[in-house]
Amino acid sequence: MILNHLMGLYTHPKEEWHTIEKNHEALRSSLSHVMLIALIPAVCTYLASTMFGWNLGVSDPLFLTKQSAMMMSISMYFGLIAGVFALAYLAYWMAKTFDAQPSYTQAIELAAYTATPLFMVGLAALYPALWFMMVVGLVGLTYSVYLLYTGVPIIMNIPEEKGFIYASSVVTAGLVLLVALMASSVILWSFGLGPMYQ
Repeated sequence: MILNHLMGLYTHPKEEWHTIEKNHEALRSSLSHVMLIALIPAVCTYLASTMFGWNLGVSDPLFLTKQSAMMMSISMYFGLIAGVFALAYLAYWMAKTFDAQPSYTQAIELAAYTATPLFMVGLAALYPALWFMMVVGLVGLTYSVYLLYTGVPIIMNIPEEKGFIYASSVVTAGLVLLVALMASSVILWSFGLGPMYQ
């Protein structure tokens, strides 16, 4: 069932990771989870950009044209999904180094459920003040990293000592992916695909 682990990851994460490990779902279920959760930041930033305006704290709120906001939201949606797939692939690829033998489905589950708090941060875009987004984003990032560190030993079936190093490697890979995504955005903006303001 889509989103069946969502509340458990927030209320009792270790027990929920054990439940996820015990009942490995079909790849389709994890993909459905990612595709649904990735809609939250895409839709909320579209609404914030077109209806509320972004408050950067230095001038009047900035609004995007509907067409520009739609293009950027769609790009964000597919970028977030691609990021989860890339993180899952890196986690799967690095597993051999740490004597783990996960399936790709396990790696997708790890990446999908770890990314969930970051995607839920998208709800904060409904109050589009830069300082607020930064605070909520930091909380979401912190909780995602916590979920990763608690989930790796359980999902990948490795000892906690190796799990810590493995999770640290995945965090590093995730940061590299984030920088690559931001660099791609800058490159696309330089080709004229950047935001159009009202």
